Amino acid sequence: MLYYQVETRKPYEEVLDELKSAIAENNFRITAHSRVGKVIRERGDKDFPDFDTIQFCNLTHARTMLLIAPEAIKYMPCNVVMHQRNGKTIVRTHLLPTDSDNPELNRFFGTMNEKLKAIVDFAVEE
Repeated sequence: MLYYQVETRKPYEEVLDELKSAIAENNFRITAHSRVGKVIRERGDKDFPDFDTIQFCNLTHARTMLLIAPEAIKYMPCNVVMHQRNGKTIVRTHLLPTDSDNPELNRFFGTMNEKLKAIVDFAVEE
């Protein structure tokens, strides 16, 4: 699986807020947000670093994709993960494969990959 990953020295919570904003600005809806690091800290490991996962979807894009290739359901929803390491905030998203036997799906996924990269880039922009 392909990934797109960017690092920044921006504060974690600021990147998280920008990520949520970028998702909404690109007409996606957040379907789940797991604050894994925060929950582990709340359970007693007070020094555990931040880890978050955010899943999001756009039903118009989902409909288009499923009409092109119903088996592409395995790529839903879109997903971004974040964590801290060595004073940096790291943001990573899965990219969709563009090398299938279906040229229409490859074009659609290429467009979606650009949207996913733009969301991540907006969040880490300083």
